[in-house]
Amino acid sequence: MGHMDHPDAVRTLERDLRGIFGTRLQSLVVYGERADASATTQSGHAAHHHHEPQPTHTLAIVDGLSTDDLRACAARVDAWHDAALATPLMVAAKEFSQSLDAFPFEFGAILADHHVVAGPNPFEGLAVDQADLRRACEVQARGHLLHLREGYLETLGRGDRLAVLVVDSAGAFAALLTNVARLDGVTASNVATAARHVGRRLELAATTPADVVSLVGVKEISSAEAERLFPPYLDLVERLVAYLDAWQ
Repeated sequence: MGHMDHPDAVRTLERDLRGIFGTRLQSLVVYGERADASATTQSGHAAHHHHEPQPTHTLAIVDGLSTDDLRACAARVDAWHDAALATPLMVAAKEFSQSLDAFPFEFGAILADHHVVAGPNPFEGLAVDQADLRRACEVQARGHLLHLREGYLETLGRGDRLAVLVVDSAGAFAALLTNVARLDGVTASNVATAARHVGRRLELAATTPADVVSLVGVKEISSAEAERLFPPYLDLVERLVAYLDAWQ
């Protein structure tokens, strides 16, 4: 991976963590740099965010994590945020390798896009199991389907409420498509790529995936647009659940 955007801040973070954990700090990793870079260059509705600096994300592997450790870290969080650092993801070493199957999306993304700042590479020799990723995708898709059905009932048939449901669900749907693409071995540089991939895999004639993900960052749509989009959107999620259930 290339040069880090905030090397001084990351080194300060490392010093802070060593002051708290001492030799119990095993590894410090920066992750998500390529994802942040691609997010700043995407076109579409979210483009107005391109000028905002992306916080640097880090993962710390430590030998044990007590309440005192957390209290000491909490006292430094404001300073880390001021230095454009996201709150570090703290994982106890004994929990780390077991976390890959429980959080395949999160750790899979870090594994694919990380830079070791200090200590050994904690991901050396590790990989997210495809069966765990498929199961997590299915849970995510089924949850999204239930959310859309329940949300539709709660609109009471009103188009304005349906518009809110469609717009508010777009971000979660985009994340689902990105994870399904990753399951199929496609590392999507942006969500539009993932939407096209899923559309091809499900042999969709319509552009429903792209229509929905284009709403990420949009504040509102018309009732008529929501009523046009919702039926094929719901059908798509149902087909996606069936696809994941039968995925090999």
